[in-house]
Amino acid sequence: MEIIETIKEQIASNTVLLYMKGSPNAPQCGFSSKTAQAVMACGEKFAYVDILQNPDIRTNLPKYGNWPTFPQLWVKGELVGGCDIIVEMFENGELQTLLTNAMKKTDA
Repeated sequence: MEIIETIKEQIASNTVLLYMKGSPNAPQCGFSSKTAQAVMACGEKFAYVDILQNPDIRTNLPKYGNWPTFPQLWVKGELVGGCDIIVEMFENGELQTLLTNAMKKTDA
């Protein structure tokens, strides 16, 4: 399964990776928009994959991550969650801490 290898490579090579519909500056759904805004508000660099432009990833990532919906935020190879989880983490400060710590360890 070549696409699973692509997904593994994307997750492994990006400390913070958001799978979403559209792009952070032009999201194509409300959930992706809320999630991207929360991640951007933390001020750390992150990569994204537009699943609308990558139908094979859109089909296979839910199986790989055992998470059925999008967006999906991955930090240091671990699935953090989708929109509701990310927004809640942002509101209580956990997302900022998670992303800041993840990037510190990367920069060191």
